[in-house]
Order: sequence, then structure tokens, then C-alpha cells
Amino acid sequence: MERRVCLKSVTPGKEQNSHLLYQKEGFIARIILNRPEKYNAFSLPMIRKWSEALQDAQEDPSIRVIVLTANGKAFSAGGDIDAMIEGKGFIGGDDHSETWGDKAIDRKRSLTNHIHKIALTLEAMDKPVICGINGMAIGAGLDMALMCDIRVAADDAQLSAGYVNAGIVPGDGGAFYLPRLVGVAKALEILWTGDFISASVAEKIGMVNKVVPALELEQATLEMAKKIADSPPVCVQMIKRAVYSAQRTNDLRTALDLISSQMAIVSEMSDHKEGINALKEKRKPIFTGQ
Repeated sequence: MERRVCLKSVTPGKEQNSHLLYQKEGFIARIILNRPEKYNAFSLPMIRKWSEALQDAQEDPSIRVIVLTANGKAFSAGGDIDAMIEGKGFIGGDDHSETWGDKAIDRKRSLTNHIHKIALTLEAMDKPVICGINGMAIGAGLDMALMCDIRVAADDAQLSAGYVNAGIVPGDGGAFYLPRLVGVAKALEILWTGDFISASVAEKIGMVNKVVPALELEQATLEMAKKIADSPPVCVQMIKRAVYSAQRTNDLRTALDLISSQMAIVSEMSDHKEGINALKEKRKPIFTGQ
């Protein structure tokens, strides 16, 4: 029997006051930023749970796709301005030494120990990660969206690197991800000016994959996730690894060696047999990951 993915909106529960919500529905794991009163600016509890959720989704064999969205009017304002003004760093917290510190090395470690864990977890993750961007995505909030594999944006979304306006540098991966999406010259323009970019322009330059009406954002993001989740999961993961590996090498032979090994593996799997039989029988295939 076909295993259907049931997708439903986030509903309040025992975690309704949490800065980040984490849900699993069928093959899809949802991470929802939930600090709307602060435009989903980062907090220490949010970042900790974010990292834990990604690790759980990666390790859960039933999860095929991860979706990142946000509650409220904005995707994320990035660093917490109030925490910065109070001298508590980008993500605040009760322990000043843990989230910021008085010395430069302490501040470097605060990034390494918290926000950078998310980037490094995503780099190691073979499962697809899709981001739905509503409203503003600024600074580190934009960086978190850029770390995902695919971005769907609401038509009223506004994107800005923003770091330069606060007198800081893109400390969460923006200088790594942005040039790979839009090219070096355009990335420098975006990073140096801190200007806001509309969703339509972001789509034209490759920052986002798709723009949809704001009221349809959640549905469109989840529909894309469901379509990928219904695909053979091992193939999806291998394709992701092959594409990213190819970006890090200029050696065709190495790339072909990897993909030929992947082809040898998947061609032995039941999902391959199911796929070709479904094509012949003109029906929808049911992939099990076997």
C-alpha cells in the first residue's frame, strides 16, 4: 500500500512558546522559526534546537526531505539587535560568556559553537532541504536560507545581506554561499551595499528558485517537498552529493568515477525496478528506499 505524506499546518501545543518548532509528517520534517514578535531574530534556544532538529532529521531513516519555514511576518531578521545593544552578542542568552564574551577569541568561539554548527550539519546532510521565505530575510537570516538546497519565496519577500549596515561582516556563511549562487561581482554588490532585493529580482539572479503569492507560500513549499519525498530517496541523496561534489572539483574523471559508482548501486535496488515497471505500466511508482 502506498505510504502517503500527510501535511498539515503547525498547531499550538506544549511547544507553542518555543522559539523553534520541529515536526515530522510522513517523509517530511518541518523546522519552523517561532519568534514572530522579534521577526524571528536568533536566540540561543532557537539555534540550539535548530541544530538538534537537523541532526535528528538526518539520522531518522523515515525522513526524506527537510522543510524550513517561519511563523509571523518575517522569515528572520538574523542577529538579535537588542542582544547586541545589551552586549550579549548575536543570539543573546543568560550566559554572556557563552554567547559573546569579552575577548575576540570568545566571540569567534560563540559563532563556532552555535550558528556554525547549523552550516556544518547542512553541509554533511545528503537529504534535500527546502526553505520557504516569507517577508524579510536579513543578514544571518538570509544566510540560513542560502544554506538550503532550494528556496521558495513569497512575492512580497525582501532579502538583504545587511551586515555592512551594522558594521560587521557576513559571519554565518554568506560570503561562501552567495557567490556560488549569483556570481562574485553580484555577491560583492549585495554584501557591500546591504540593499534590499525584491523576490522577483532574487529569482532573476538565482538567489531563489521560485516566487509564489504570499498566501500560497506554505502550500507551494510543501508541495515541492512532497514531490521530492515521493522520489526514490537513495537516488535523491546521491544526486545531491554528486552535484555538490562536482562544485568542489574541476576533475571530470573524479566526478564520473563517483557517479558511475552511484549508478552501479542504484541499478541493483528495488526502486529502480519499480521505476521502470511503473513507466511501462503508465502508473505512479511507489518508492521504498530499498
